[in-house]
This record gives sequence, C-alpha cells and structure tokens, in this order.
Amino acid sequence: MGSAKKKWSFILSKTRIAILGAGPSGLAQLRAFEALRKKSNSSDFPEIVCYEKQNDIGGMWNYTWRTGLDRNGEPVHGSMYRYLWSNGPKECLEFADYSFDQHFGQAIPSYPPREVLKDYIMGRLDKRALFTYMRFECPVRWVTFDQDTQRFSVTVMNHKTGEQETEEFDYVVVATGHFSTPNMPYYKGLEQFPGRVLHAHDFRDALEFEGQNILLVGGSYSAEDIGSQCYKYGAKSVTISHRGGSFGYNWPEAVNEKPGLEHIEGNVVHFSDGSSQAFDAIVMCTGYIFHFPFLPDELRLETHNCLYPDNLYKGVFFQSNPKLIYLGMQDQWFTFNMFDAQAWYVRDVIMGKIQLPNESERRKDIDSWLQNHEKLNTDAQSIDFQANYIDDLTSATDYPSFPVHQQAELFKKWLEDKKLDIMGFRNKSYASTITGTVAAQLPRPWLEIKDDSLEGFMSLKFKKAS
Repeated sequence: MGSAKKKWSFILSKTRIAILGAGPSGLAQLRAFEALRKKSNSSDFPEIVCYEKQNDIGGMWNYTWRTGLDRNGEPVHGSMYRYLWSNGPKECLEFADYSFDQHFGQAIPSYPPREVLKDYIMGRLDKRALFTYMRFECPVRWVTFDQDTQRFSVTVMNHKTGEQETEEFDYVVVATGHFSTPNMPYYKGLEQFPGRVLHAHDFRDALEFEGQNILLVGGSYSAEDIGSQCYKYGAKSVTISHRGGSFGYNWPEAVNEKPGLEHIEGNVVHFSDGSSQAFDAIVMCTGYIFHFPFLPDELRLETHNCLYPDNLYKGVFFQSNPKLIYLGMQDQWFTFNMFDAQAWYVRDVIMGKIQLPNESERRKDIDSWLQNHEKLNTDAQSIDFQANYIDDLTSATDYPSFPVHQQAELFKKWLEDKKLDIMGFRNKSYASTITGTVAAQLPRPWLEIKDDSLEGFMSLKFKKAS
C-alpha cells in the first residue's frame, strides 16, 4: 500500500504540458521534446498531451474539400486549396537538421506544390513516437488557470467518445495558428450580388471559376496567389481590388488591379476611382483574425498580424503568465525553421535550462523589440528583423545553427524575381543554404504544369539548374 502511494505521488509530481494543435508549430514543439527525450532518457521527462481537432497531424497543410463545418460540426480549420504551390523558395524554410536533399534523395525545384512540401514536413517526424502524445478529434473548449495550484485546467470535446474531458497541466502551449478565422468585410450592396461570394478560407478549386470574371478583394499574398491560380486554370479575367496601391507586378493582360471597392449594384462593382465592372464571383482575400474562443480574457492574446506581438516575451511567453505559451503568432517571412527556434527555446525554459527573467525585465525586452519593430519601413528591413529574432532564440539553445541571414537574402531575391515576372518566378532555382545544392529546374514553365500531386511532381523530369 505504501509503495503504491509513493508511486502515485511521483506521477502527480511530473510536469504536464498541453499542446493545443498539431500543425507545423505544435509538431515543432513535440519534436523538440522528443529530440530531448531520445538524447537524455531522463526519468523527469514531462508528460505531454497534444490535442488536435482534426483526425491527423499537419494542421493547415491538410487539404479538405469541406468548408464551413467539419464532420463533427466544428469550424473547418484549413484554408488549403487544390493546385497550391509554394509561393516562396523552399530554401527559406528548410529545416536546419533535415534537408530537402536528405528527404528526397535528389535535387528538386525551389517551388514545390503543397503535397510535396507536406511530405517533407512529415518526413523528419517519428510518427510512432509522436502519436503517443496525440489525442485526435479533440477541439479545446475552455482553459482556466488556478492561482493557488499554479495549474491550468484544459477542457476538450472528445468527439471519439462523445464526452467532454478536463485535465490539469503545468504549461499550455497554444499552437492553433492564426490563419483559420476569416476577416470578412461588408460592402454596401453585397447582399444583392447574384454570384458566388466567399472568403479565401473557403477557396478550394480554381476550376470552379473557369471562364468567369473574378474579383479578388485584398492586397495580401492570398490575393496575388489565388489570382495567379485562377488565371492559370482558365478564368476569363481576374481583377484585384485593394487600397494599398499597386503590387508593382507585370500582370498578364487578363489580370488587372483596381483601387478600393466602394459599393455594389447587382453584379456591378464600383471602385474608388469611379470605374465599375460586372463580375461573376467575389473572393475576399482580406486576411484573418486572431481568435481564441477557448481562453478567458486574462489569458487571451490580443493582437493583429505583425512581426512582434506585444505581451509575448521572446515572441512566445505570455507576459502576465509565462506558463502560457503562444507559438507561431507572428506575421511570417520565415515559417518552419522559425517554429523550430521557438519550440527549442520553449522546451529549454520548461526544462529549466533557460531561466526566465522577472516580469519587469521581460517587459524591457519586449519593449526593445517593439521599438525596433516601429522603425521598419521596407520588406527588406522586416525580413532582417525576423532573421535577427530567430538568431536571438537559437543562440540560447542547442538547435542546430543555420545561415538564417543567407535565407533572408534569398527572400529579398524572391521579392525581386516576383517584380520581374509574377507568373514565372516559380521557374527560378536557388541554392540551399544548408547543403549548397542548387535546386533543379522545372521541365516546363509553372503555368503549364497542371498536376500538383506528389506523384505527378516527382515523376517530372527535372532539369539540372544552368
């Protein structure tokens, strides 16, 4: 009896961590801990539970035909659409400890399609190990923090059992992303528009708009990419309306830019320059809102899409309660490798390898980054800012060093390439900053390659870069 009681006490004393979401950020956190577990085999390794509302890992990189609600009545998380290809060089998101060469065994082009990128992301994961932490189809309903016990209570809806479950944790890692709750504006007359109106979140197939005149509203990457996709797959015309001035691209004849949308009359849209045009469909590429309905006010991050959210020490630890961690909440030039840098830092804080400063010192550090953030005026400066942020994180951990500033220069070259040829920049090849390998070239221009499947892409006869 005594030994049993002692064992139960030991179990209660183990640090417990809840990770909310198994997309790229949540997977980075899981892998950071798994890498430590394999290296240390320590008896005080924390107990980790990862709650994921989908039925598989991958987060936003999982394609689904569903929009609106999933089979469990939960809001569909993913905004992924068919025919999506990377809109940035793969060399700028390459993992420091797992190269594209290692995964594919050959050089592949710099701009692969979605299935190829997902295959790479999943390739370095030990799924058998990671799945021991997973609880699928378990969307989080509510999280609270008890000041007396210094523990969180996490309540989820387990759709596999049909019951709500609540467990206690010492740390909560919010890795639910911020590209899944649409920002949907209203314009006068929109309710009378006779055609299809949707947000980019619900865009699934460019072939739906073949032969149609399409209006995209917004000045984001989704507007330029969905516009390119619709052009590629046969839209009659594509018009992009935004208030931020011209993209500066040399669009093909069937793609046009317009200033801000003013109002709509029937199927005719009126713009702020006095022009008007009839359209068959409107796609709102107007961004997303940060939405954490499972968190009370005192735990909820309030921010907009920016490179350094306020009240997050080192971009991840919630200032008023650093046992609450937010991953991947930045506007992102860097993605997968930045999530790794964050996850390794978080792991080392939780394991006691890095000591967090007091609240006042954390505030000074946050303010210093925010002051530098306010000085940013160009994309190049923003890219360097995020590269410096990643450097700050990796310098404190054993995450493999990688030439993040070389990758920053590639991002700047990518911006130039898009200005020169918005429909042809995906035909460019870059050298890996990890291995030095020069990417292969597509055998035909991107506009001519319609098969975006993993099998179809890997069956192409890639050319050696010239």
